[in-house]
Amino acid sequence: MALTLLRGIHSNCFRLYPSVYVARKHVRHFRVRSSQGQTAMQEKQQTQLKASPKSESAKYEEVLKNYEAVIGIETHVQLSTLTKAFCSCPYNYGAHPNTSVCPVCMGLPGALPVLNSKVIESAVKVGLALNCKLSLSSKFDRKQYFYPDLPKGYQISQFDIPIAAGGYLDVDLPVEFGGGHRKFGVTRVHMEEDAGKLLHTDNGSFSQVDLNRAGVPLLEIVSEPDMRTGTEAAEYAAELQRLVRYLGVSNGNMQEGSLRCDVNISVRPHGQEEFGTKVEIKNLNSFSSVSRAIDYEILRQAQLHSQGQADQIVQETRLWEEGSQKTFTMRKKEGLADYRYFPEPDLPGVNLSEEYISTIRDSLPELPETKRRRYETMGLNMQDVLFLANDINVAAFFDATIATGADVKLAANWIMGDIAAYMNNEKLSIDDIKLTPQELGELIASIKGGTINGKIGKEILFELVAKGGTVKGLIQEKDLVQIADPSEIEKIVDKVLANNPKQLEQYRGGKTKLQGFFAGQIMKETKGKANPALLNKILLEKLNAKP
Repeated sequence: MALTLLRGIHSNCFRLYPSVYVARKHVRHFRVRSSQGQTAMQEKQQTQLKASPKSESAKYEEVLKNYEAVIGIETHVQLSTLTKAFCSCPYNYGAHPNTSVCPVCMGLPGALPVLNSKVIESAVKVGLALNCKLSLSSKFDRKQYFYPDLPKGYQISQFDIPIAAGGYLDVDLPVEFGGGHRKFGVTRVHMEEDAGKLLHTDNGSFSQVDLNRAGVPLLEIVSEPDMRTGTEAAEYAAELQRLVRYLGVSNGNMQEGSLRCDVNISVRPHGQEEFGTKVEIKNLNSFSSVSRAIDYEILRQAQLHSQGQADQIVQETRLWEEGSQKTFTMRKKEGLADYRYFPEPDLPGVNLSEEYISTIRDSLPELPETKRRRYETMGLNMQDVLFLANDINVAAFFDATIATGADVKLAANWIMGDIAAYMNNEKLSIDDIKLTPQELGELIASIKGGTINGKIGKEILFELVAKGGTVKGLIQEKDLVQIADPSEIEKIVDKVLANNPKQLEQYRGGKTKLQGFFAGQIMKETKGKANPALLNKILLEKLNAKP
């Protein structure tokens, strides 16, 4: 187990520090002055790049002929622990401001942090899943900087000895983006705490501070600068989200801030080994935003290079504005020296034993990359593989279905087709539908075995996903057993031909497309229960028979 001072989940920090107890009724909004309006005015005065008559995609393609982008991503993953990193306060997204705070996460004098053991467990899981080398002995450090939503004036983080380093992440690019496999390096994974949140007023005259999020545990995952396009970066971020969801350490919801990406971009001429000036982009709340912001920034920097204004590219933090589809200067980027790191004196070092690491390694689920390779060996194409492995619950449903003996390709088709369409229309997850993997397997077997046809199978499927039940029960209840007796089908074919002599004469006169008309009439007569292959065989024989 981890040899460090760890607290129990239900410990009460107010009991530990009664002298600094803060009544909840007095902990509400705190106001600070905002310079938001001034920044916006300054940005409006900045000179904009001249628009080109060419489309953005054409300009982008032209830029890539002469310049290469170098991209790295810093990803913050909010961990799904019951309580915060260094105190017993819970964190619930969307809770009323400043209702989940205590002296520790408020940074009050005399309040001491006590580490949540689940933070270490989650960090080790992610480190192993990213193929990193784990540090058997690591420590926490203080990262000094001032910001209104950082009550202590510093952040507890890790600096020179992260808990994991030197890993990589395998990514399969979607077919629509050219496909292919990529391996992106991971520089480090380290533990830290989150800051609070500023709630800005509409007129920008002041901001309110919500400290509910202060002290929430984060993992920062820093990639190597291995990406070259916005698409690659977006797919890397999406794979990270998939990974933490598979591991169960975070819900990875970008809209809740559970997964936040800060992108670092520089541009250099092809053939140049030295990196260009790095620019960081924030405020990216979707994977499509990641891709579009990077493409815009590549184009902006490349245009400055081509115009001989490379010195105008400065190391800074820029914000992506969704409305204008542009990046704007937020602030100059601090260097490492600005943070004045030093070891956290109030927390002991984190020491991991080989036994503890082995226990966690053995508990890891099948990860997305392994699952995709397994699905490929089953004969599924990459489009099927990426869809099924994208969501751990969909993958589990598929695996449970084929475990019943169902045909692999048919199971994939049903899940990706009619079942996915139903879930999209009803805005449900696969865990919300009434259909079970066992019944989907039974449905596929009933169609392959000839008990019902595909059309009847669809009708049964919609009943099963909406209301539940069993395939056998519905077949029996609705009398849906397929008619597969040749003599019975022949009688129905004769009846339909006899009732439509005009159409029969037209068919034999050369209008062979009328075969579909007759097949439809027969299906109508049998309420869709006739075996399609047998029906068409007998129908053709009758239609082409000499009068």
